Amino acid sequence: MMDLFLTPFLEFGFLRRALVGCLALAVAAPPLGVFLMLRRTSLTAEVLAHGVTPGIAAGFWVAGLSLPAMSLGGLAAGLLVALGAGALSRATGGREDASLTALYLIALALGVTLVSLRGGAADLTHLLFGQVLGVDDDALLMMAGVTTLTLPALALAWRPLALETFDPAFARAEGAHGGAWHMLFLALVVLNVLAAFQAMGTLMAVGLMMLPAVAARHWARQLGGLAYAAVILAVLSAWLGLLASYHLDLPSGPAIVLTAGLGWAVSVLAGPVDGLLTRLIRRPHLAG
Repeated sequence: MMDLFLTPFLEFGFLRRALVGCLALAVAAPPLGVFLMLRRTSLTAEVLAHGVTPGIAAGFWVAGLSLPAMSLGGLAAGLLVALGAGALSRATGGREDASLTALYLIALALGVTLVSLRGGAADLTHLLFGQVLGVDDDALLMMAGVTTLTLPALALAWRPLALETFDPAFARAEGAHGGAWHMLFLALVVLNVLAAFQAMGTLMAVGLMMLPAVAARHWARQLGGLAYAAVILAVLSAWLGLLASYHLDLPSGPAIVLTAGLGWAVSVLAGPVDGLLTRLIRRPHLAG
């Protein structure tokens, strides 16, 4: 059992670095995913993950594969997409999700085009799919820094975000300044997407954010329980996904996301809260 679950991390430094980086992502991102799920805006994270692409590509144009340059460009692009969608929906009277969809499609196409013009297929693959096993010191510091910033900021915003999520009318009556807290929340989502970009790429950056959060609803009913369950599922997904990548010779990023997807499937099937098996067991009892 030790050879199966622990020895690869003890023997190979690159696996330990990948695990540390993924654990940092697994601690900070899933609680944000829980709020996105409860607000019925789960696809917002995916939109923002694609929205950062042209900024990352601009940083690549200026400084090559420099993490600080690509991160600063991605942060600017992500915030621009988030703010631009809200401004467009208010100015035109349309839905914000429609504006987000239009902006993220344009942003993704622009980013891929910029990287293709300046770099080669390897650079484009790195942008889209990341390189978990190639995480360096700068990437680890960024992941740890984003986690260190996200957790206290989320703790500060927890009550206003919960009020706005479950009872927006009461939040407005209490003067909760929902718009300001919403922008802080979107900024945290963008930061966590950027932290995940180096490891997971823009296409799968939200894998550890959303899949454990969606699965958590089958393990808890209270907001705090959902956050804890999502973090535990994300940690297990990161650990087991890297092991699957090592033992089965799979690409690491997709292996982690597929493991998180397997966790979601098990949760849907056997979770104690509205799981399919739980519903089947309860139905004959209630019928009797």
